[in-house]
Amino acid sequence: MSANWKSLVASAAVAALVSVAVAFAMLHWSRATASSDRQIHSWLVAHPEVLFEMQAAYQRKSDQRDEQALKESQAAVDRLGLKTFFDPRVAFVSGPANARNSVVEFFDYNCAHCRNTFPAVMKFYEAHKADTRFAFIELPIFGPASNNAARSALAARRQPDKYVAFHFALMSQRGAIDPANTIDAAKQAGLDVNALMAALKDPAVDVELNAAHALAERIKLDGTPLFIVNGKVHSGEIALKELEQLTGH
Repeated sequence: MSANWKSLVASAAVAALVSVAVAFAMLHWSRATASSDRQIHSWLVAHPEVLFEMQAAYQRKSDQRDEQALKESQAAVDRLGLKTFFDPRVAFVSGPANARNSVVEFFDYNCAHCRNTFPAVMKFYEAHKADTRFAFIELPIFGPASNNAARSALAARRQPDKYVAFHFALMSQRGAIDPANTIDAAKQAGLDVNALMAALKDPAVDVELNAAHALAERIKLDGTPLFIVNGKVHSGEIALKELEQLTGH
């Protein structure tokens, strides 16, 4: 599996853990003796392996938590059934209803890992849109800019023949998504921009967005991207080869 956002969080957490441990040690020794600096330095020099042990222990626990979270998400998906994720009130659905393969993606347009994996998703979509059922689910988790981008994509569903092109155009943006490059993406995709602006005022857009968040909570989703390929949950970035393997191509 490709590296994902969780590895960055884990690394940052390890660094923070080490800093806190050293800080507590300094506090303890400073109270115990005036020569604390020398004691700390000498002890760490004599026992450098402790920091590596801390990191390894943290990584093991982090991996165990990730594995358990994935199991819980998979169990939730199994309980809900795949039809839940192809509900047009939640997802933009593309591809034949009787397709032998299915791919669901939860994503945020400002998610770096979603963008990293986007080329693989786009290539797979273009190669297999005739034999695979796709569900694109906007899940903005990175603040107001992400929320605005997701609302624009939801509004674009009212022009269904242009949605995928708009989705790809947004995912192709460099830097944060903002109103200006959202309009640029809409024009690039051939959307009727006036109709898009009007659709943004439809209360149903927020209802659909709330439904996506509610579904994410039901499957215990804690980050993007998340894929469900033929019913199998895959958290984090995914390579084209992995998509092809999971779908038997």
